[in-house]
Amino acid sequence: MQTFHAQDAVELAVVRRSGFVESRHIGSAILLNADGSPRISYGDIDTPIFPRSALKPFQTIASMNAGAELQGAQIALASGSHTGSFEHMKVAQSILAEAGLDDSALQCPSVLPSDQPSLNALIQAGKGAQRLAFNCSGKHSAFLWACVKNGWDVDRYLDPEHPLQQRVLETIRQCTQEDISTVGVDGCGAPLPALSLRALARGYSLLGAGIENIHADARVATVATAMVDYPEYLQGVDTPYTRLSVLLDGVVKGGAEGVLAIGLRDGSSLCIKILDGSHRALVVIALSILEQAGLITAQQRAQGIEQCTSPIMGAGTVVGAVEPGAALQQEV
Repeated sequence: MQTFHAQDAVELAVVRRSGFVESRHIGSAILLNADGSPRISYGDIDTPIFPRSALKPFQTIASMNAGAELQGAQIALASGSHTGSFEHMKVAQSILAEAGLDDSALQCPSVLPSDQPSLNALIQAGKGAQRLAFNCSGKHSAFLWACVKNGWDVDRYLDPEHPLQQRVLETIRQCTQEDISTVGVDGCGAPLPALSLRALARGYSLLGAGIENIHADARVATVATAMVDYPEYLQGVDTPYTRLSVLLDGVVKGGAEGVLAIGLRDGSSLCIKILDGSHRALVVIALSILEQAGLITAQQRAQGIEQCTSPIMGAGTVVGAVEPGAALQQEV
């Protein structure tokens, strides 16, 4: 399998402290037009990467096509990487209950919530790590409901050869229009196909165009619309990607190791991979590219940076910021 190399990426962002460039983030990015043609691209957009949780909407589509009758917030949670709040855990539990199961059926790791109020309450109650608090528990619950509906083995639902996972891989292939040559293991234990950024962007164009679109594929439209209608279940209340989803009124999904995927209602899409795996610069890069393309205004870009990013601090004072890198500056 081909893998990314530093020489295949470009400088997409820098961290400037006190006027001095302290760090640089290199990577690749692609913005697709609604017709699938590249509008803007940087670096290598054709070597496969692991999109990680940016694949969740397509996994949700597969689970629903296989019989999981998810609705509303359940769809968004299955497609999201949540913070493990009590509300998030409650929704995941509701999916399991529909399947006649409880959290003991989940094969994702047990963790403490990253949602601080829920973490505090859990500790005060003398309770420890929970499978329901893991950021993929919604996806796993949907997997299990689909298995129960079909009479498939729930003990090996993460096996790449399992009937459900075979359907997931085929759904991803269909939505992204790219054959899958490599399948790894995600952090939650689920099969993890590798895709090019170009292919991932094709999938997010499909999702973006499906938002509230009666002419789109019904399942794609249902998942995309739920992600826009219930953004707080994709990550958490007032979290960066939730705010970005509201600002763009589109499908926004992050993936571990520096991946961000965006689908807009006009069918355009933007996918970014940062080579060092950091998420710190993703929002700045995304907003900069979207402004360059005329898809958002300078005011929206400034609003997004204020709402979705943190400045560089020194003893409680702002002393710098994450800024577009050399590659993006050349386009301005």
